[in-house]
Amino acid sequence: MKHDDIVDGRPQLSDLAKAAGVSLATADRVINRRKGVKERTRKRVLEVAHEIGFLSSADAERYGRDQPMNIVVLLPAGTNPYLRLLGERVKERVGRSGINEPILRCYFIEGFNAGALAEGLRAHSAWADGIIFFSIEHPVVREAVVDVLAGGTGLVTIVSDLGNVPEIQHVGLDNRSVGRTAGLLLGRLASSSQGAVALVAGSRHYRTHSEREAGFLSLIDEMFPNLRVIGMREGHDDSAENYRHTLDLFEQANDLVGIYNVGGSSSGITRAMREKNRSSLVFIGHGLTQDTRRALLDGTMDAVFDQDPDILIDRAIRCLTEPLIRSRQLKLDIYFRENLP
Repeated sequence: MKHDDIVDGRPQLSDLAKAAGVSLATADRVINRRKGVKERTRKRVLEVAHEIGFLSSADAERYGRDQPMNIVVLLPAGTNPYLRLLGERVKERVGRSGINEPILRCYFIEGFNAGALAEGLRAHSAWADGIIFFSIEHPVVREAVVDVLAGGTGLVTIVSDLGNVPEIQHVGLDNRSVGRTAGLLLGRLASSSQGAVALVAGSRHYRTHSEREAGFLSLIDEMFPNLRVIGMREGHDDSAENYRHTLDLFEQANDLVGIYNVGGSSSGITRAMREKNRSSLVFIGHGLTQDTRRALLDGTMDAVFDQDPDILIDRAIRCLTEPLIRSRQLKLDIYFRENLP
């Protein structure tokens, strides 16, 4: 609850501002732990808040400790079930965070739009001490990152990084290795050593997707030279687009033996497979969610690669609150029907 509510018998925020000799906006920033207040002013406002009874002794003591970080999490909007799950987990933390824990806010911005991401980074840096985000490989994003870092806001990328930017830690998988693992599984599980295999992605603008593609292609070329790789289709992690792409793949390649979805929203692919009775295909995808769990159970999917969302969030927050501790790559979880948690 914000401390600008009117409560009978207690001073209001305007009373605190007048007693401390500051503007109402400054008093609001101090009490609601926003940036933009000098430390000397912050301490003065808190002292007065205790003196006039705006804050209890216990609250004043907690506020007097080191101010927790303001952290914004920016996630791509869309129909990707894993991203929705990740957003739900962040919002759960928002509801239960204590007064001296990082203050979290979560926002969804237009997916695969570099301009929207750059604008979001700049806009939220006015409040945030740190921002956690999915990166898009684009010059306007890099320019925004430079500006935000120069303004003193820390940045951490999750799942998909920005490349060689030493000031930004990344929390995620070794995605080239992930792609090679998918290639190995698909090649071993395929019903034939010859035929076509297909790749579906969200977008190559996500480094994580292009790295998984590169790893997959290198493994297939190395170990399964008789498998023919059909060029990647970009479905923007949209179930309807992935559905249409899969139907096109069935028309394009009568000898299709497997599909690897390097991105999300696998439900569109499984829908097409069920409609066309193509359950004999090997299908590997990402993100253990309700739809992929069901697909594993009914045999439409063979394997799901996953990153634990809670560990992902924990590591990203720690990168901001303890920047001297370098994050390790996450462990890849691979689920089959028989080892579902």
